[in-house]
Amino acid sequence: MPVSIAALGVAGVVGGLLAAAVALPAVGGAGILTRSAAHDFFEVPTMLREAPLPERTRLLDKDGKQFAQFYVQNRQSVDIGKIAPVMLKAMVAIEDSRFYEHAGLDLKGTLRAIIANTKAGGIRQGGSSLTQQLVKNILLQNAHSEAERDMARAPSIRRKLQELRYAMGLEKKYTKDQILVRYLNIAYFGGGAFGVQAAAQRFFGTSAAALTPAQAATLAGAVRTPYFTDPTLGEVHQRRLLERRDLVLDRMAQLGMIPQVRADAAKATPLALNLRPEPGGCSESEFPFFCLYVQKEIATNRAFGQTRAERERRLYRDGLVIRTTLDRNAQRAAEKAISAHVHAKDNDVAAEAMVEPGTGRIRALAASKQYGINPGDRNDGPKTTYNLPADTAHGGGQGFQAGSTFKAFTLATALAKGWRFDQGFDTPGRFVPSSGYKNCAGKKVNDPDSVVYNAGGEGKGGPHSLSTGTWQSVNIFYMMLERDVGLCDVVRTARSLGIVRADGEPLKEVPTFTLGVNEMDPVTVASAFAAFGARGRYCRPMAILEISERRGRRTAISPSCTDAIEQDVADAVNHILSGVFTKGTMRGQGIGRPAAGKTGTNNGYTSAWFAGYTPDLAAAVSVGDIRGAYKYPLTNVEIGGQSYGGVQGASLPGPIWVQSMEAALSYLPPTSFTAPDMGRFGGGSTPGLKPEDQFLEPRLEAGEEGERREGRLRHHSRRHADDGWDPFWISPEEDPWAPPRERRRYREPSPGGVEERWVPDRPTRTREAW
Repeated sequence: MPVSIAALGVAGVVGGLLAAAVALPAVGGAGILTRSAAHDFFEVPTMLREAPLPERTRLLDKDGKQFAQFYVQNRQSVDIGKIAPVMLKAMVAIEDSRFYEHAGLDLKGTLRAIIANTKAGGIRQGGSSLTQQLVKNILLQNAHSEAERDMARAPSIRRKLQELRYAMGLEKKYTKDQILVRYLNIAYFGGGAFGVQAAAQRFFGTSAAALTPAQAATLAGAVRTPYFTDPTLGEVHQRRLLERRDLVLDRMAQLGMIPQVRADAAKATPLALNLRPEPGGCSESEFPFFCLYVQKEIATNRAFGQTRAERERRLYRDGLVIRTTLDRNAQRAAEKAISAHVHAKDNDVAAEAMVEPGTGRIRALAASKQYGINPGDRNDGPKTTYNLPADTAHGGGQGFQAGSTFKAFTLATALAKGWRFDQGFDTPGRFVPSSGYKNCAGKKVNDPDSVVYNAGGEGKGGPHSLSTGTWQSVNIFYMMLERDVGLCDVVRTARSLGIVRADGEPLKEVPTFTLGVNEMDPVTVASAFAAFGARGRYCRPMAILEISERRGRRTAISPSCTDAIEQDVADAVNHILSGVFTKGTMRGQGIGRPAAGKTGTNNGYTSAWFAGYTPDLAAAVSVGDIRGAYKYPLTNVEIGGQSYGGVQGASLPGPIWVQSMEAALSYLPPTSFTAPDMGRFGGGSTPGLKPEDQFLEPRLEAGEEGERREGRLRHHSRRHADDGWDPFWISPEEDPWAPPRERRRYREPSPGGVEERWVPDRPTRTREAW
């Protein structure tokens, strides 16, 4: 029959003192013991502050599958309906068999345990009630320092009396089942598992609801001495755990909780452990770079808490379920494409970000290196701790200069100011930005000491329209165009599309802004180009869709978007940038559906980029040396087992983009861009530019930001070397855009420059490798 709290009045105090006196070392004379104990017992409050238990936070992909978790204690609290009844019985049997009969202190059970343990020469039965053990665990959880934790564990009469009074308070506050479930959720079982659910997963790869009698007895046996019986520490600890399991089974049979025959059958089986690691943090995540982005986003974004400490507490202790924007199909596609072209051991690294137009949802973040620390903490090696696809705020490095991808912002500015597709001007062979450039503060930022060249410094200029200047990525044309439309207006266009430096510093507003002198990260560039695919609607990159809290509250995260540029202007940009695949620097490298984009190669081959998009998905790929882009340029290098004389946007980032986008979009039907308003953007004139020149093989720029293609190209695997000249070329059967005619324009180098003539049945050859 249960003992009431009132009946425990004096007997409880005396019983507590007696148990403490028997179980603990003497601390003084009987008089001192009695006075101190009585004072402490009646002065200690009965209500114990219960801080929320630390729970693990889980990261899910967009479809709800987990790919990472964070915790300070691996715990997942469950209610009584999700715990096997046999687990409840096993814990009561070995720790507090009179649990449902006493009111917080089992004097009879305590004395019996002391006698049994003394005879056995070790711990055979628990001395404290389960309620007292719950109190002790709560005090340990509430402790903010090691001194407070030591106090909660101190073998003193004062602590035992405090523990008892708190236990009596809990007995008033909760039912017996509620106390038992709280204990099962707070207790440590060994192997890094806190709570019965985490322990069931850690030890047996199952849930608390599915535990068998043998498994339940194993966990119940582990909780008394979790370090002594930790099965992850080896065979000796596992033998100890086996002994504890069998002891629990015998005790359950003795108390009539299970038949003896069933206990004997369970004892005849091995432990049958299925130790399942529970990795925590991004280094052990399936997709570490995406994990790191989410981790940093929560830590730095005030939307998730007023202080960084508050935000980190939520992430590591509050048991959140965070559904992210990660698309496994896109993620796998990016990873596979990068690994096919760049090896983890290479010092030159590739990184890619995929972003959904119209929402800003990041679908994939991938890099050529593994995430982690190299042996000896070296800077070079197959691993890195930098989040290579992201900016410094999200764990990334300083980024790489974006090269000619920035010409897209000058293009959009020109179209918004009334430029037409065929409008242009004659360009010289060299250009000095000595006048006409002002930053957004109104300050002149001309640079009379720098010289920009076309065609590798050969001094060949010529007429270019907005279309051909873009397709051929003509540096001088874009320097002159930027001057014409205004440097500050180009900068404003870029900013409206979310362009900020990877290192967080202000943008460099200099004449070569259009040539991509600012260091960028793939997430930022992909998000900017995604706005073109969304007809001018820019959306801040986002990695989190929804946050669910432990009490069931859900918070959906909506896209943050603005109309950055006019829809008509975006349509016109898409029209021209689509020509990069059919008439420009990416000719021969399509994805079988409408796409647009821009290559970028940095001055001196210090980095290379490709940023492209469809209406459904945008992606940006960067390549550079992780040891330092200026110190280690991309010339005469071996990357992914392939030798490159010089890496350009179309020779390495381009193929990675093509392969990844083909796979990422394979399950979606093609979507077309909206046709441009030809009445507004069509036409125009460029003095000296002939109609047929619009369709010539591109004369690629290799000066400060030119687009040269040396190395491995998709659809460009054959070479013609009968005259000692060995550029890449496109055969008619390989070129999906070849015009249906027998004669094609053939451009041949000559001592005086370039000679163009028609030849029958000859492949079109380009100057790309001159």
